[in-house]
Amino acid sequence: MSSAAAISVRGLRKAYDGREAVRGIDFDVLAGEVFGLLGPNGAGKTTTVEILEGYRERDGGDVRVLGVDPWGSDRRHRERIGVVLQQSELPPSLSVREVHLMFAGYYAEPRDVDEVLELVGLAEKASERVKTLSGGQKRRLDLGIALVGDPELVFLDEPTTGFDPAARRTAWELVRSLRSLGKTILLTTHYLDEAQQLADRVAVIREGSLVRIGTPAELIGAAPQVEIRYRDDGREVVVATAEPTRVLADLTARAVAEGRELEGLEVRRPTLEDVYLELVDGDES
Repeated sequence: MSSAAAISVRGLRKAYDGREAVRGIDFDVLAGEVFGLLGPNGAGKTTTVEILEGYRERDGGDVRVLGVDPWGSDRRHRERIGVVLQQSELPPSLSVREVHLMFAGYYAEPRDVDEVLELVGLAEKASERVKTLSGGQKRRLDLGIALVGDPELVFLDEPTTGFDPAARRTAWELVRSLRSLGKTILLTTHYLDEAQQLADRVAVIREGSLVRIGTPAELIGAAPQVEIRYRDDGREVVVATAEPTRVLADLTARAVAEGRELEGLEVRRPTLEDVYLELVDGDES
């Protein structure tokens, strides 16, 4: 992973009718990393992403995307970026291949269309009309369109919405393969397991402010409590502790001394979802 910043944001601000949607946030996305931008609805992440994509003008701060201010950027800059929007409307009567060919025509050096169709799992649907596709297949189509220009930077806004579990895992492998090719990816998702699996680093936004940034392991590691669960005489016992090794040793030693098993023993460490919910529901630290 390169240490250079593909995206640099300093003091970003945006307000609507006097209400601040984004309140002076700072972060960098490093070249070649998958960066997750997380937050509840209304937190300001969509506004932030639209500013980075060049679709929305900011009120203040400095933004650089691949070294360029995205607002008013030229075609050459836009050719270096791929975007998967939350929703898109594509010509319903065109075939999957025709849609890809149409978008490929916007780029000086697009990827081979059939290669892209294979990559996103739509090769067998190449001749099907857009209007016949399922919701998950349409998201694959959106992803293919974002990749057909062979971009350096890809914005993935809720890319697996509507996917079944198998299709989500396939999409995860696609994201990993893009990362292995050196692509930079900014990912927004409401699936916290997706962010934990894919993101090198994540930033959590709440009420327009950035409240935490780091690797998933760093965020999870900062959570103090581990839960130890077991059943005692049919009753579930939950012990929350910051010293799981010591507590577990005491519990198992006592059980061995008494000649019994700790039924249903489970050690549950915090997940990114646990940390996220604490950050967006609790007081800022």
